[in-house]
Amino acid sequence: MSDPVVEPVSACPPPLRGTVMMNQSWRDLTFLHWAVDPARVAHHMPPGVRPDTLDGATYVGLIPFRMVDAGVGRGPGVPWLGTFLETNVRLYSVDETGRRGIVFLSLDADRSAVVLGARAAFGLPYRWARMRYSRSGDVHTYDARLRHPGTRASSHVAVRVGAPRRSTGLDDFLSARWGLHVRWWGRTLYVPNQHEPWPVHDAEVVALEDGLMASVGLPDLASRPPDHVAFSPGVFTEFGLPGDARRGRTP
Repeated sequence: MSDPVVEPVSACPPPLRGTVMMNQSWRDLTFLHWAVDPARVAHHMPPGVRPDTLDGATYVGLIPFRMVDAGVGRGPGVPWLGTFLETNVRLYSVDETGRRGIVFLSLDADRSAVVLGARAAFGLPYRWARMRYSRSGDVHTYDARLRHPGTRASSHVAVRVGAPRRSTGLDDFLSARWGLHVRWWGRTLYVPNQHEPWPVHDAEVVALEDGLMASVGLPDLASRPPDHVAFSPGVFTEFGLPGDARRGRTP
């Protein structure tokens, strides 16, 4: 059997069919990425999913941001619980049907109820953390310290944001992802999402001291400068119902 055709990288999402499961806004995102050999992270992929590559490399992302007004379906944001800080460590994936996506190694958030709910409902590796975000002029600063049982790690990221830019091919490869892959109850699921094209700004790292990547098995990356740095003021996104990543259909 021939390999499936991998969907093209596109800043514009495919239509989101069926029921909208949730909606949320992602604000003030910093994208930090390190290029790695795909073999190094392949064991983190769920069954039926492999690392996605660009010019022979795949990437590890460290992405702090503000979650704002997350709501159920197309409804309004849930008061208090729907707005919080989050930092993700993530990988880039492609499944047996050719759909590109994201695999999360960790999602750290400062709402313990959100952490418990997301872990129970979707099997996502959320962890509770004490977090802080601040802005001074064009410098955005993110701090996180895990409160998750059995794991000690912290992160400090500061970036200086520059002018808007036209997204590059690498920007689109890393940010134009229209679903996530997750292993849950013995199945590899694909959860689709859609949002407008990312507005992208130049950015430079002012400070970086991170232990979150090391806490998920990638101990040396933060010791070298990232290979990709960008900032976005954010997007509004909607998520559809999960489907089987190995069959390309909803349950």
